[in-house]
Order: sequence, then structure tokens, then C-alpha cells
Amino acid sequence: MKKITLVILAFISAQVVAQKKELKQAQRAFSKGDLLLSESILTQNEAIFKNSDSKIKNQVLLLDAKINYANENYESAYESYILLKSITEMQSQITESLNQFYETLIDKGIFESQEKKFLDSSRKLYMAYSLKPDTSKDYLYYAASNAVNGKDYSLALEYYLKLKDLKYEGIKIRYFVTDVKSEKESEVSEAEFNIFQKSKSYSNPRTEETESLYPEIVKNIALIFAQQLDKPQKALDAVREARIDNPDDVGLILTAAEIYIKLDEKEKFVDLVTQAIEKDPTNAVLYFNLGVVNKDLGDFNASRKFYTKAIEIDPNYEAAYFNLTSLILDGESSILDEMNSLGTSRADNARYDLLKEKRELLYQECVPILKRLVEISNNPEAIKTLMNIYGTLGDNQGYLKMKAMLQ
Repeated sequence: MKKITLVILAFISAQVVAQKKELKQAQRAFSKGDLLLSESILTQNEAIFKNSDSKIKNQVLLLDAKINYANENYESAYESYILLKSITEMQSQITESLNQFYETLIDKGIFESQEKKFLDSSRKLYMAYSLKPDTSKDYLYYAASNAVNGKDYSLALEYYLKLKDLKYEGIKIRYFVTDVKSEKESEVSEAEFNIFQKSKSYSNPRTEETESLYPEIVKNIALIFAQQLDKPQKALDAVREARIDNPDDVGLILTAAEIYIKLDEKEKFVDLVTQAIEKDPTNAVLYFNLGVVNKDLGDFNASRKFYTKAIEIDPNYEAAYFNLTSLILDGESSILDEMNSLGTSRADNARYDLLKEKRELLYQECVPILKRLVEISNNPEAIKTLMNIYGTLGDNQGYLKMKAMLQ
């Protein structure tokens, strides 16, 4: 019995020696840059490494991670590093290599995004996030955005749902200083800001926070459910859940409104946008949107009121001027239809003159709106419309002025 025990111990001892020898050869080959040989040694001795103790297995796993990283087999390297991160005694040994791999994933991910290889970029940025989740939530957000750009909406949804669970906001601090000589304000880095605010060459140092990305994330979740996966109820559920913690968030209210407009439930859209206006009464876009939807609902008076309010808040809101002009001119078609249906009797002629006058009043109403639009942007479409109106009204001077502007 004693002899059998000695034989077993000798066998085990020999096996451990063999394991260590092969591992050192593989590590030596890697250090010399011979990746092929290093990988070959690991592959050929896979069976003996499988039966090794945890220390040798961990070293083999680390070397395998480094080989795959060097060979740009990033997925395989990532899987090994994830396993190594969970092994407490390996933390000090993997730190340098892991950090290098992490930085490489970010650099490659950014480059691929610039090259429009969105899905490759998305995966690498997600791997970077997973390696350091506490400090890399921004990369999860970028991974989700690239998944959308790459049209993998299921993957994007997976990432956005993680961000939602994390209540990620992505708020950043922006830094600004004003050059004393030019009096121009510029955005600078934090380091520059700390220097410039002590300099006499700069004044008015200030900071501001960027808006929270959380409403946008919930909006994207909702839109993916509603538009790409045809699950509008899940979309609304996502928004409702988010609004429990953020009941006054205008972005979330508008996200719900946008879903209802996709579902062609315009009355609910109007109700939600009205709620948003109560919380943000100086937002011209909200009034503009109410103008659009009320026109679709056939309430032209309300539509006109909202377009006018949008212009009152933002006197340079080009789209509001266009839509208001279009709304007014929509009344022309019924007038023209009746004019064309009339005969030549005295009564019909009288009616024709009345309708003609009514039509001219519509045009005259549009003139100051279009003139203001031309002042804002010299928009060719506005100039052409105004030129035609001047021609119909017999305003030759105005007609020639607009015609000259088009040339």
C-alpha cells in the first residue's frame, strides 16, 4: 500500500513539473514575441493543463488572454479577462494587461465608429464597459447609440435597458471663459479652466451642466419597442415607469406624446403636449407641434393660435411662419373651387367678385408673414410665394423686388 502511494505521489509530482515546464516555455515564447509558438504550446498541452491546480490554470488563462489580445482576437481575450477579474488572487497580476486591453477596446471602438463600422464599435465599447462597469457607463451609452446606427435594434434595446436600470444620466460639466481682448467666450477643458480663471487675460469663468440623457434613453427604448419591434404598449409602459421617478420631466412627457402620434392617437398627443407646456411655457417648439396636430384634427383656429404663439415666443422660427402661411392659404382652394363653378349670370358675377375680394384678403394677410420670413432668411420658397402674391394683387413694385431677389 505504501509503494502504491509513493508511485501516485511520484506521478503527480512529475505531472506538476511537466505542467510548469510547458507553461514557462509558453510564457518565454510570448515574451520573445513568438505568439504562434506560445499558442501552440498551450494547445498541445491543453489536456495536462486541464488537470492542473488553480495557480497554473490561472496563469494559463492569463497567458491565453494576452495571446488573444496580441492577435486581436478581442472577443476571446475579453472572455478570459472577465474570468480573471473574478479571481481575487489574480488582481495584481492582471492590472497592467487588463488596463492596456481596456484602452485598446476604447480606441478601436472610437475608430470603428468614425469609419461607420457601428456594430463592431458597439461590441468593443460594450466590452470596455463590462471590464470596468463602475467607471465606464459612458461607453455603454455609446455602445447603445452605435447599435442603433448599425440597425441592430435588439442589441440597442438590451444596452438601453441596462442604462435605464442604472438610471444613467451622463451629465457632464462644461467650462467656459471669455477672452478679455476679443470679448469672445470659448469652451475649454477643466485643466485649462483652472489655469485661465486665474489669468488676467480671461474673465467671466463659468460652468454649466449638460442635460440629463435619461429621458433620451427612455425615449429610445420606447421608440424601439414602438417602431422596430411593433410593441407600442411596452413602449408606453417604459415611459410610464420612468415618469414615476420623474413626473415633471418634459422630455419624458414628450416621448409619450411622440408614441401616441405614431399610434395616430392625436387627441392624447395634444393632451400630453399641453401638460408639457404647463411645465415649459416658453418652449416655442411645443406650441408649433400643437399647431401641426390641431390642423390634422381639423381645428384650424386652434392651429393658427398655436403657430402665432410659437412666433411670439421665437420671432425667428421659420417653420412656424411657413406653416402659418400654408394654413391661411389652405382657405384658398375652396374659394377657387366655387369661383370656377360659377356661371355668367349677374348673380354669379356678383358672387365671383365677392369671392375674388375674399381671396385677395387671404393674400394680403399672408404678405406681412412672408415679408418677415424673407427678412429672417431670404428663403427662396418664401420669396417666390410672395412674388406670386404680389403679382395676383397687382403690386408691381413688390413683384419686381421679389423677382430681383430670386435672380
